[in-house]
Order: sequence, then structure tokens, then C-alpha cells
Amino acid sequence: MKIYDFTQAPNPRRVRVFLAEKGIQVPYQQVNIATAENRKPEFLKINPMGGLPVLELDDGTHIAESVAICRYFEGQKPDPPLMGVDARDRAIVEMWNRRMEFEIHSMTASAFRNTSEFFKGRIPQVPEYGEICKNAAIKRLEWLDQELANREFIAGSRYSIADITALIGIDFGRVSGIKITPEQKNLQRWHNAVSSRPSAKA
Repeated sequence: MKIYDFTQAPNPRRVRVFLAEKGIQVPYQQVNIATAENRKPEFLKINPMGGLPVLELDDGTHIAESVAICRYFEGQKPDPPLMGVDARDRAIVEMWNRRMEFEIHSMTASAFRNTSEFFKGRIPQVPEYGEICKNAAIKRLEWLDQELANREFIAGSRYSIADITALIGIDFGRVSGIKITPEQKNLQRWHNAVSSRPSAKA
């Protein structure tokens, strides 16, 4: 078993943080996105979409998409639970994880993809759309600050994958100028707490 990884990309970090919370150690093999190693024929045989991370199981099965990889390991090691403990809790965690995915993580990623020099010439870029995504992410941080006024973590009283997705999205947003503002005290309190966890350094 191993995971194809790239330490500078947000989605691989999401899996590393998840596994660190679980106390699971898996060998990592670096695939350099900066040099388009993930677009070469050898890697496209592993993941035709070219994305990272990818989990390779001992039987040769390849599982791409970071949340799918996390779900695999949640099934292998349910404790500590990061994706819910019963039907109701799992649904709530899923709801909040998808909100963090669509409203923050995807917005910060789209802002970067459409405005950064890193992707110039690699993919079609629409800078105007990137600015729309940036502004949407900034507004969503305002909304999330209000949501966190009455609870410790994104999905309730317990740390979950929703916190991981939000952390990765917010941290990645900084390269595009998307930041927590001084008046967003609830969001800053939450960010300080989750960033201080050892897993955040994975």
C-alpha cells in the first residue's frame, strides 16, 4: 500500500491530515505536479484524471479522490471517528463537509487556478471567474464566522473531516489573498485550535 502525493497541493494534504488524526502511517510517493509528472502516460495509467492523491492498495486497486480515500481509512479504522458515529451524525458531517468543499475549498482552488501564473499555459484560465470565486470565498468566510459563534467545530462539538476540508481550503486561499479578517473572531478561534493540532503539520 502507498499513496501518490504532492506536498504542495491541498487535496493530498487533506488525506495526510486525516491519516495523522487516525494515527495511520502509509508510505508516500511524490508525484511532481509542477513538472506535470501527473500528466505523463505512466501516471495516467494509475489515474486517468491525472489528479492527486491516489491510494494504491496491495492488490493493485487504485482509489483516487481525497474524500474517497479518507472513507476507505475510516472503514479500516473507525476510531477516532472523523466521518460520524451513527446515521444522523454521519449525515450532518457529510452535509458540512460538502459545504466546506463547495463553498470554501472549491472557491479558493478555482480562484488560484484561474488567476495564478502557475497554471498559465497549463489549463484554460478565466481570470474574471477567478475573481468571482475569490469574492465568493471571502463572503463564505464571513458566513462561517457566524456559524462558529455557537459551536466548537464545523459540524458540531467534535472534530471531523469537515474541519479538515475547511482548514485546507482556508490555508490554501491565502496564496490568492483570501484570509481570515481580524473581526472574524469565531473563525480565528477555530482556525487557531485546528491549526495547533499535530495533524495540521502533516
